[in-house]
Amino acid sequence: MQLEAEVAVVGAGAAGLSLAHRLAGRVPGLRTPSVVVVDPPPGPLRPPRRTWCFWERGQGRFEDAVTACWRRLRVRPPRGEPVRGDLVPLRYKMIRSDDFEALVGRTLARSGNVRRLEATVDAVEDVAGGALVHLRDAGGSPGTLRARWVFDSRPLGSLPAARTTLLQHFRGWFVRTSRPVFDPAVADLMDFRTPQPDEGLSFGYVLPTSAHEALVEYTEFSPRLLTASGYEAALGHYCDDVLRLGEREVRAVETGIIPMTDAVPARQTGASVFRIGAAGGATRPATGYTFAGLQRQTRAVATALRRGRRPVPPPAHSLRSRAMDAVLLRALASGRVDGPALFSGLFARVPMERLLRFLDGDTRLYEDLIIGLHTPVGPMLRSALELPALPRRPFA
Repeated sequence: MQLEAEVAVVGAGAAGLSLAHRLAGRVPGLRTPSVVVVDPPPGPLRPPRRTWCFWERGQGRFEDAVTACWRRLRVRPPRGEPVRGDLVPLRYKMIRSDDFEALVGRTLARSGNVRRLEATVDAVEDVAGGALVHLRDAGGSPGTLRARWVFDSRPLGSLPAARTTLLQHFRGWFVRTSRPVFDPAVADLMDFRTPQPDEGLSFGYVLPTSAHEALVEYTEFSPRLLTASGYEAALGHYCDDVLRLGEREVRAVETGIIPMTDAVPARQTGASVFRIGAAGGATRPATGYTFAGLQRQTRAVATALRRGRRPVPPPAHSLRSRAMDAVLLRALASGRVDGPALFSGLFARVPMERLLRFLDGDTRLYEDLIIGLHTPVGPMLRSALELPALPRRPFA
């Protein structure tokens, strides 16, 4: 099997499919590149079903795949009254991967210029004038795909060296309760009434889709993962003893591990080979949110390809945002700040709409400074002063 295309997209997760969607079909006055999207056969290399959340103004590109959205969020401190906020003009949105893949798949099927290929990629090799993707089809037969540009969205095999690395790890249940216990108009972004670990922090996360149904997650920002039984116990405690859901049915389960690191992943690995998505630095280090960052990346790449320019993926987050995240991660990892108190205080003192714009890198310098003054200034400054002297080490 020998194939050729102008663009090869390796991996059909959120980043790969978003780029393919932006390149699908004709746009008057612009180029229409030929595209092959390579996705592994069903098995361990294919990503599990998952949920992506983000916020934006109005109707978005993937609106038809949105499961639910909220204009009001709530943050619950360990004790005391919850903090509620209105996000207008933003909406907090949830997309499930099955719905996203179905929406994009319909667009690709009628595009005429995007082809999907089920195969396992063994290697990507730089060659004169492009790159070769070495692959095996579903039957195990070897082949090559020659492309002018390759965009690799597969997860990294190991994390780059960093000064600070925490893991955002979670387990979630899609539950249905026998009685109406959820308010579908309000999403709980962080509920700190969970028992806190010795290192890092934990919180509950509730995205209700009706009075009887919700995605309920237990999440930690910490250096070590739990056992399977540990996640089950923590999530069960949150549902039964904190939320008091009563009789419930677990209809689906999702788990995830998102590195929160001040490492800088390489976005270019060859003359014609680039990384996109989480592998290309689309994850916001301080929050773990990725979907909005990869949309900025893929939008820029698609625009460059259609205009005949060199399609180097831009940084998904500004240097200022990454510098602030590095300070926050160091403050959390060192134990200088109390995580639940820090986040609860920020949401109590800063309008939620502004804070979400800040978390997406959409605030001005003066807004960032005002938000910074609502954090524990002394510990944050000590963390900032410590960073330049810290070595970057591989994550163990």
